[in-house]
Amino acid sequence: MTENVWTRWPSREALGPRGVSRPRRLLAWAVRLLVVSALMWSAFHDSHVHGWASVAGAGGVLVAGGLAWALFRTTLEHRLFPSLALLLVLMGLAVGAEAAGFRSPAVVLWCGCAITALERLPLRAALPAASVGFAAFAVVNDDPGTTTAVVVGAMALAGYALRLDAEARGNAQRLLAQERAARVAEAESAALAERARIAREIHDVLAHSLSAQLVHLEAARLLIERGADREQILDRVVAARGMARDGLEETRQSLSALRGELTPLEDFLTDLVRASDGAEVTVEGERRPLPAEASQAVRRVAQEALTNARKHAPGAKVRVRLEYGPQEVTLNVRDAGGPPGELAEAGGGYGLLGMRERAELLGGSLAAGPGEEGFVVTLKVPV
Repeated sequence: MTENVWTRWPSREALGPRGVSRPRRLLAWAVRLLVVSALMWSAFHDSHVHGWASVAGAGGVLVAGGLAWALFRTTLEHRLFPSLALLLVLMGLAVGAEAAGFRSPAVVLWCGCAITALERLPLRAALPAASVGFAAFAVVNDDPGTTTAVVVGAMALAGYALRLDAEARGNAQRLLAQERAARVAEAESAALAERARIAREIHDVLAHSLSAQLVHLEAARLLIERGADREQILDRVVAARGMARDGLEETRQSLSALRGELTPLEDFLTDLVRASDGAEVTVEGERRPLPAEASQAVRRVAQEALTNARKHAPGAKVRVRLEYGPQEVTLNVRDAGGPPGELAEAGGGYGLLGMRERAELLGGSLAAGPGEEGFVVTLKVPV
């Protein structure tokens, strides 16, 4: 709902001193001191007033200064009726000053109240208050009517200009505060995203490593149950130990990748298939560096797909194809199929699900299912 312009207060940022430059604050205080000094001089040196009347006039100036300070506080707190009451008292004090022969202080009070009302009050209250102040000034002013009207118009424009300037400053303060809050929120969001990325990376490394270890340990268990040869069992245990060592190395590599220290993707895939019997890799398209997240997604999917191939189709030939396209990079891992291995039921089955979630976070996709001859995993990541 749009706030009514007639009932809207200038914002607290506009009415407060915050955001005002130091030179401008010094200038404002200098003007106030000059006005008070001029009024005090007028009180003591007015040719029509002498003796205790001059002292009373000086006291009135001090009282008016205190009331003006109170008016600034009540308007800053958006308290309408106390502000109007203080304006009424100040104008009444101006009437008393005029009756006592202090015309200059009276004129300053009337005009000051009118300009302050235009600057600091809602317009529905500011316009009547300013009209009273300017009308009182016009009554006591000795200049011709046209000159008085011009002076009143100029002071009214000055008061409204001060209001617009204060509101502009207040808007700038609010925008600055919102920008700072947005930057803080952005930094917190980036930190949370980075933590999530690190956690996801370490999770994927550990999940792959532990899944591969589980494959070999499960094979060792089956061999023990069947009374197999000691060398066969030992081979499986040694392979599990090697997987644990590789997992630690992959963890180090992942941490290096998070620092931007990635080995070329083609070299990684070549080393990966070299460790898998019956696997080969081909690379198509124009090779180019990939963003860290996209590169890590390709690496993890390749590892998971080869682990699944060893579990579900042991000994089958596996072909890994990496294709660089103009808008995306595609990884295709396909095995030749065969009878399911003894370890087909090992593991929790969450590896490819995690890889699919990783791909979707990057705006890509992952498809996994039976192909013409075996199982096919296809990852597409935009770059």
